[in-house]
Amino acid sequence: MTPMIDFGPLLPEYPSEIIMGVLLMVVVWLVLRAKVVPMFEQMYVERADKIQGGMERASKAQAEAEAALAQYRAQLDGAREEAAKIREDAKAQAAQILADQRQRAADEAAAMLEQARHQIEAERHQAAEQLRGEVGGLAATLAGKVLGESLDDDTRAKATIDRFIADLEAGVSEGQPA
Repeated sequence: MTPMIDFGPLLPEYPSEIIMGVLLMVVVWLVLRAKVVPMFEQMYVERADKIQGGMERASKAQAEAEAALAQYRAQLDGAREEAAKIREDAKAQAAQILADQRQRAADEAAAMLEQARHQIEAERHQAAEQLRGEVGGLAATLAGKVLGESLDDDTRAKATIDRFIADLEAGVSEGQPA
């Protein structure tokens, strides 16, 4: 004989309790299957859709962010190239301005040098004329004393002075001491 399992207080006293227990369990199972399981299935589908939609939105947002980053990098590269071009243009302009300023300064210096030469020549000419007048006056006085005649007549004095200065210039140009 097989030993019977002792269920203790769980062992039903009447067979109808077993039948009723099985029937109630089938009814609960049918109610769960008809009402509760579809609600769980619907909730599972909704959650799966939310998760899938969230993942799609996240991947879409990530793709948009990557596109924006690529666009930003392209703009940044363009800005860097433009800045380099602007720097090169500024350097070229600075070099051109510097060359123009140097040329202008050289032109102004040459003009000032030419003006100074003209002024020196005019002053030398004026000094020579003044010296000629003074030397002429001294020569006329000296000639008058040497010749013993007065050279008060302007025409005669002027002719004598010019001849004296010409003789002096001829002596200097021939290498003779004056």
